[in-house]
Amino acid sequence: MAISTAKFKAGLTIEVDNAIWKILDFQHVKPGKGGAFVRTKLKNLRTGAVQEKTFRSGAKMEKAEINTMKMQYLYDDGNGLVFMDTDTYEQLTIPREAAEEAMKYMQPNMEVQIMQYKGETIGIDIPKTVTLEVAETEPGIKGDTASGGSKPATMSTGVTLQVPFFVNQGDKVVINTTDGTYISREK
Repeated sequence: MAISTAKFKAGLTIEVDNAIWKILDFQHVKPGKGGAFVRTKLKNLRTGAVQEKTFRSGAKMEKAEINTMKMQYLYDDGNGLVFMDTDTYEQLTIPREAAEEAMKYMQPNMEVQIMQYKGETIGIDIPKTVTLEVAETEPGIKGDTASGGSKPATMSTGVTLQVPFFVNQGDKVVINTTDGTYISREK
């Protein structure tokens, strides 16, 4: 289905130059001279690359129909990541490359959204926040519970990020998955 630049909105997926792009941001520009155009910031859903593109106002391109399926992450079988549809119990194995970023925060039994385009898995949407256990970090300094500053900590999934000084090994912490930042410690 063709879509005009007049119908652009953030989050829309389009097909341009044999690639699937998600519109992150757009701006309609009407210069004093010449024709109007639309300046966009696009993310390639296959590679993750972000790029700026300009389209003539009123230009049409194909809308990319992305199917999302709610699935549960089961395990890594060595060849890829195994997911299960919680309704039909069908299993799907996805290559690690398609889940590179999501793997930092995924844990067994976690519910995720699998994005597919014409049968090809193009990505995994994980929750905006996850709770992970601190696998390794420097011991907390006694009495240093409220001062600023942070230290590196390795989580149970293998990702290393910055946490406050009072967080210790074995603590469960809530992490923002969009930027990998510490939010809070679970009691």
